[in-house]
Amino acid sequence: MSITTITDSPIAALRPGISWGAVFGGAIVATSVTVMLIALGSGVGLASVSPFHFGNPSPATFTVAAAIWLIIVQWISSFFAGYLAGRLRPGWPGVHGDEVMFRDTASGFVAWAVATMFIVGLAASGASSLLGGAGRAVASVTSSAVGGAVHSAATSSSAPSGYLLDTLFRPTAPNAQESGADVKAEAGRILATAATGDMSKPDHDYLAQLVAARTGLSTDDAGKRVDHVVAAEKQAVQKAEQAANAARKVASSFAIFTFFSMLIGAFIACVAGALGGRQRDAF
Repeated sequence: MSITTITDSPIAALRPGISWGAVFGGAIVATSVTVMLIALGSGVGLASVSPFHFGNPSPATFTVAAAIWLIIVQWISSFFAGYLAGRLRPGWPGVHGDEVMFRDTASGFVAWAVATMFIVGLAASGASSLLGGAGRAVASVTSSAVGGAVHSAATSSSAPSGYLLDTLFRPTAPNAQESGADVKAEAGRILATAATGDMSKPDHDYLAQLVAARTGLSTDDAGKRVDHVVAAEKQAVQKAEQAANAARKVASSFAIFTFFSMLIGAFIACVAGALGGRQRDAF
């Protein structure tokens, strides 16, 4: 019984199925094209916005435009990676046509993967350098302030238990002679406690009395001022939550776009590898 092989030459079957020189050549070119196109997109994007005008695109629009440009960059660089890997791979006579196409396609896919790792490495090195510089700056500031922070932690007006201590020693009537800094600090702790919930009636009444004692307003007018400030604070918190939620949605969409662009980029690299191999064998 004879065994049918996909090669016509035993010597050709022993040759390696991939040319790493062609793969790395395509990957390096793809990485360079990616850096060049990202620089072009960054220049165009920065030229389209201005910190001195209010007609700039919204952050969501700008992010979507950046995602679309990154998708285009991925596709173009993937084509270069696959085409060069397939075209520069040595042509081997005696190997079955289906096997040649598979090896060219695989070369394009591997070149895309290597280029992706190159780009990830460049991005990671840049991010680590940035984080390292920021970490050294934070460490310098922290080391200079830690002594005073430890010394004043027990008496700090912004300590986590400051609000509870205020309620423990709260007088029946506010002291109009108390320093302005202490009054504002105590009022700030009350407002911070009410930022994530409703202000209790004792806190509201005491804060109104405190405002009335410091400003000369009537108790009713001081209470209205407290209500206005609390409403403004809750509105600011709501806007911050909406902004955080919008940023989360933008980041999620960007990640999904990146996944599908890379998936299609890998497909383009495979097709380009087969195309480059076919044109190589045509000459």
